[in-house]
Order: sequence, then structure tokens, then C-alpha cells
Amino acid sequence: MIKTAGELIAEAQTQIDCVDVVSAKTLYDNAENPVIIDVREVKNAEKSKLKESINISRGLIEMKIAKYCADSETLILTHCGGGGRASLAALTLQKMGYTNVHAITETFEDIKDAFG
Repeated sequence: MIKTAGELIAEAQTQIDCVDVVSAKTLYDNAENPVIIDVREVKNAEKSKLKESINISRGLIEMKIAKYCADSETLILTHCGGGGRASLAALTLQKMGYTNVHAITETFEDIKDAFG
């Protein structure tokens, strides 16, 4: 049986911690050396990004995350344009051994309003 992207995302969201913007901002503000990762494609991040975010496209997350986050307990927030790619990336990071990963599952506009 072939799964759709929506089915994969829904499945991932049962295995990760999905957060809204308010919760994400609270976590971020109260963490020591938090990392916020924009998993959208480079062309989207170049148009508009959060001040503190690091752009690592979802397809490259496994290869590039260690450069920005060597500690498995560091707070990592993933975000994208609507929560789908952020959820899939968060699941991947959890599978890699990161223990404090949260996917922001709101629109980029709402995330940008909260984080700047």
C-alpha cells in the first residue's frame, strides 16, 4: 500500500511533539542555546526567514544537523510553511537520537509574527 504525504505527516505527528507558536516561543525563550531550523527549501528561506533560524532543507537534515547541534539534549524547533515538513524533520531528528525536538505546526506567517 502506498502512503500519501498527508498520511506520512499524520503518522509522524503521532510520534513527535507538535507545538503551537506560543508554546514554541516559550520553549525557545527559556532554553539555553536553542536551535530553530527552517526546513523549507533554500529559495523560500532566502525570501523570508526568522532572525534566529538556520536553514537546512529537510532532505539534508541528516547530513548537516551535527554542524549546528552536537548535543542531543539541545532544544531543537523545526518549522516550515505549514508544519508538514517540520514534522517529518522532527521525526528524523528523534530517530537520530536528539531528545528535545519539537515541530512548530503552524503557518510560516504566524511563526514569523512570533519570532521575528
